[in-house]
Amino acid sequence: MTTASHISPLVGRYGTTEVLATDGMIALMNLEAQIDGQQSEAMLDHSTVEAQVALIELITLRGLILGRIVDYECADGIAERLTRSEAADGAAFVARARIRATLHLFADALNDLAIAERLSSLIETINVERAAIFQALGRYDEALAIRQGAADLRPSFETLGALAGLRGELGEFETAETLYQESRNRYRGVSPFPLALLDFQCGLMWMNNGRLDHARMSFDAARRLVPAYAPAQGHLAEVEAEFGDIETAVARLYPLAISSDDPDYAAQLARILRKAGRALESRHWCQQAAARYDELVVSHPEAFADHAAEFWLAAGADPIKALRLARMNLEVRKTPRAYDLFSQAVRSSQGSRVATGL
Repeated sequence: MTTASHISPLVGRYGTTEVLATDGMIALMNLEAQIDGQQSEAMLDHSTVEAQVALIELITLRGLILGRIVDYECADGIAERLTRSEAADGAAFVARARIRATLHLFADALNDLAIAERLSSLIETINVERAAIFQALGRYDEALAIRQGAADLRPSFETLGALAGLRGELGEFETAETLYQESRNRYRGVSPFPLALLDFQCGLMWMNNGRLDHARMSFDAARRLVPAYAPAQGHLAEVEAEFGDIETAVARLYPLAISSDDPDYAAQLARILRKAGRALESRHWCQQAAARYDELVVSHPEAFADHAAEFWLAAGADPIKALRLARMNLEVRKTPRAYDLFSQAVRSSQGSRVATGL
């Protein structure tokens, strides 16, 4: 096994924390091999619920790392079949709740967790999933009660990292930063994926609150751990463009826009190219993103209404369409970011009506 040394971007403030993790490319190949092995086992007549759940989790992780919506759809299909064939097993419903939450089907996911609670004794696992959904819905008090309780009872890489994400979303940045470092200090694995996900989560906290210098370090740390980590590469490109490093940002986004079935990368590329005065190139990627967003808003409206609204507010230049999607997103989740997006869409659509004389 090849390992690489990783030093947290927080070391300047909290001291040196060096972690040895498997090389990111090797880890990705291992993930693919695990998926192949689990798929073979899942095809057997006597395949266990545990094997099916493991396959769902592995495919979902690959989708998260590589930016592959098709993986989420595949995992969702397996989970649906599993709950039909194993309707008395709570673990099957927890697995379906996870992938439903990934696709922002939060009410359905909470219903699955309620079923799982009646069928099994997996209360700790169920509460972890509930907390994530409550946080996504903007039900912060309920999420905090679970997250803080779990961290107090069993402080670990997972519980402290989850609490850090919530504290950051609540605007408690110093507390969140300390928790991120405490979480990393407790990591005992060798896989780079959990660490990369933690750095990415930290980067989002800083990016969403205008601390682009900190965000850049965190996204770069995630990228160095797992070079194929598409969301980290994409957000790093976005920050680089804000700092004026257009060519680096464009070079980083091009392969993602080509390979990923997630239109976010084409949308970001179109916006950055247009801002750089490269209108013809921008138009091409704008058309690609628009077509794909329209498909996804039909097939997965809850999951893509927010990103589609952001696209139509920026590169897509259709504020009326953006307003409809931002309203749809706000109906699903009552978070500060959802309200901000809706407010931006309202202002932009009003300006558009004035400009066109409507």
